[in-house]
Amino acid sequence: MRTGRTLDRIFLWIVLILSFGGLFIFSSAALGVLAEDIQSFLIIIVKQLFLGLILGLLAMFIVLNINYKNWQKYAFYIFVISVVVSLLVFIPGIGIENLGAKRWIDLGFMTFQPAEFLKLGFIIYFASWLSRQKDRLGDFRKTFLPAIAIMAVPTLILIAQPDHGTLLSILATAVAMYLIAGGKWTHFILIILIGLLAFATTIYFKPYAITRIQTFLDPFADPLGAGYQIRQALIAVGSGGIFGRGFGQSVQKFGFLPETVGDSIFAVFAEEFGLLGTSLIILLFLAFTLRGFRIVKRAPDNFSGLMVLGIVILIASQSFINMGAMLGIVPLTGIPLIFISHGGTALFMALIEVGIVLNVSKRAQT
Repeated sequence: MRTGRTLDRIFLWIVLILSFGGLFIFSSAALGVLAEDIQSFLIIIVKQLFLGLILGLLAMFIVLNINYKNWQKYAFYIFVISVVVSLLVFIPGIGIENLGAKRWIDLGFMTFQPAEFLKLGFIIYFASWLSRQKDRLGDFRKTFLPAIAIMAVPTLILIAQPDHGTLLSILATAVAMYLIAGGKWTHFILIILIGLLAFATTIYFKPYAITRIQTFLDPFADPLGAGYQIRQALIAVGSGGIFGRGFGQSVQKFGFLPETVGDSIFAVFAEEFGLLGTSLIILLFLAFTLRGFRIVKRAPDNFSGLMVLGIVILIASQSFINMGAMLGIVPLTGIPLIFISHGGTALFMALIEVGIVLNVSKRAQT
């Protein structure tokens, strides 16, 4: 088997279209912020363009030239550092609390969400660990229990913040990696049962979680309270029809729909570009996923394949969960739409992750 030396250009073009198209979508959604405060508008535009997209693309092109084997070499240290940085959000004066959630670190000139780093650190280390356990993944004591212990680290941190949306995407990614690596289906069932127990415990200690489930089941039960965001999102999506109102013409982004540049940006896009536009976005993310799986299939070794699998599933799951929430298919989780939603940290880290995938693609088997 020989390996290629050319990166996957189709995958790169899909990412570039999503990134620059995302900036186009973001600029329209941000007009709602401009109508309220020009200073806030300028700040989020600058952060998204320079701290997210430009620095992210620069980092992506640097990372795609770093041999993926270096990530395996330093996997444990990367994971430990990501955990330590994530714990900083709980230190007064360093971490920022907003609406009861402690998810950000104040860097002075910007805020940083360490959960984005934690996701990548976990994937790199878990891929490295699974690749070393290849011949023992059927052993309950030697592999299943340690795997659960590894998953428990980000789980406890994200529950404490709390950040259930990120936790959901990490656990979905971890389970997929474990099964593809060779884990037993009986272990998968046990993981699901453990997850349900953790979910029940979360509801017991944090009752607002059950409110989200109730809102998902009946978003119109409390249309001016818990169900307000999903109600306005559905109005925005329905108003778009087939062709949409046109760029910049969304009505819901002007004081009606919360988080128009964040969680709700897909609803704004749907209102402006209709069914055709949303179908295009969904197809782009589907193409991203399928092309990523192709790179996984041709990866030169187990570690690189599992790492790419984790990255692709992580980005895809977050994106489809976000779009599903705006369509009322899944409960609201606060997960951003990768490459498009406001969040310089999320965009920056996503592009770094893409750089890792592209580096593996250069060494893919042909």
